[in-house]
Amino acid sequence: MSLLTIGFNRFIIKNMKDKLLTIREVAEFLRVSERSVLRYIEAGRLKASKVGWWRVLQSDLDEFLKRTSNFNKKKKLKK
Repeated sequence: MSLLTIGFNRFIIKNMKDKLLTIREVAEFLRVSERSVLRYIEAGRLKASKVGWWRVLQSDLDEFLKRTSNFNKKKKLKK
């Protein structure tokens, strides 16, 4: 595990190959507006770091998609 220090804040990066994405890159990937991405960040749904501008680790975006996906959720059966 590597440690990246920026200013007074410390961020633990699991993998140094983990890419930092801009808000625009995240918005384009998710096909939503940049404002929507900022809302996800402000609501605490998407982890991000402010390094001049907001940046999102690729692994945090992947985790966000796993948490918000309905792919693995079980369907409720009506009786």
